[in-house]
Amino acid sequence: MHPSSPNPTMTVAIDGPAAAGKSTVARAVAARLNLTYVDTGAMYRALTLKALAAGISPSDEAALARLAESTEIGLAPPTDPGSPQRVLLDGREVTREIRTRPVDLAVSTVSAHPAVRDWFRRLQRRMAEGGGVVMEGRDIGTVILPAADVKVYLNGTLDCRVQRRYRELQEKGYRPALDEVREDMIRRDAIDSSRSTAPLTAAPDAVRVDTTDKTIDEVVSEVVGLCLERRGRR
Repeated sequence: MHPSSPNPTMTVAIDGPAAAGKSTVARAVAARLNLTYVDTGAMYRALTLKALAAGISPSDEAALARLAESTEIGLAPPTDPGSPQRVLLDGREVTREIRTRPVDLAVSTVSAHPAVRDWFRRLQRRMAEGGGVVMEGRDIGTVILPAADVKVYLNGTLDCRVQRRYRELQEKGYRPALDEVREDMIRRDAIDSSRSTAPLTAAPDAVRVDTTDKTIDEVVSEVVGLCLERRGRR
């Protein structure tokens, strides 16, 4: 039996690098606690998809900022239990399109621009108004929701995360070399952690969880436990 929400206005921030398990864990935690799941990475991917389709370079900050101001990005519940959260770009569903390899390769560059992050910061904070959310990304506990009730930083060894991403890509029909995935992961980690605006880092009060040798169920149970513990301290 799933526990009910520890608090209908609770905010849970889950951060971490690529392939640490953020999306899977955050989605499951939200389901178990009857909270709304917000995948901020999918939102950056949606803007990246639109930019690539428009022929805008991932390095062109000014053009990307203008594009963002004329873009509507929304998240909707999945059509079937267990399916991914639906992502809407200007009213059109792009849930599958944002997970393609070209978007994979460009999204870190797009999301590193201060003007782009500022636009998303305002949007994501509006989405969290009133609480009742599990929001995951790379700067949620440090920038977007610094006062979140529960902050978790998921991580894993590079080898573990590379293998996870490699399997994900194979399941999507891509056949990259393992070394290519590793190089891509190292590059993305470097961009995310060294950007000038909202770099990837654990909030000082975040609980760090190493997912390397844990199952998804074990990580989800640990995070749910933290949320229930938080309820007990209120």
